[in-house]
Amino acid sequence: MQPIRLVVVKNKEVQAALVPHSYMQKQVAQASHVLVICIETNIDQEYIAKYFEKVKKVRGTSDQILSPFKDALVDSFSEKETEEIRQWSTNQAYLAMGNLLTVCAMEHIDACPMEGFIPSAYDEQLGLKAMGLSSVLVLPVGKRAKDDFFSEMKKVRRDLSETIIHIK
Repeated sequence: MQPIRLVVVKNKEVQAALVPHSYMQKQVAQASHVLVICIETNIDQEYIAKYFEKVKKVRGTSDQILSPFKDALVDSFSEKETEEIRQWSTNQAYLAMGNLLTVCAMEHIDACPMEGFIPSAYDEQLGLKAMGLSSVLVLPVGKRAKDDFFSEMKKVRRDLSETIIHIK
């Protein structure tokens, strides 16, 4: 149901104002764009119905086919606590970020995925609450600076034998 929205910040003044809310991580100001992945704060019956109307319009699927699934989702979400819906939505944001990182890599765009920021401060700075949104991830992106000495350093990662478990 795509409970996510992408806010693109390319205004340097706004980016600079976000640095203090990003634990002083300078890449927020230095990036050409800062992508803020947000989640919808209200996933209710109306939101679900709107999604299924879009499915019906785009695919031409009948209500007879869509209604059982829509009704099941409405019932399921009406029983969930707010925090459970928020966690589900946040998981959806991580899926989107994974795709964004892949696209950035394919296009030779540097990206720095971040959880290290204060979401409530971002929400206030960017006026997200008024849009029914809450920030969950930040992704500064841009072209690598020629003087970035970190770009020549080896990546430090756990060995594959420590991260992959083979079940035979």
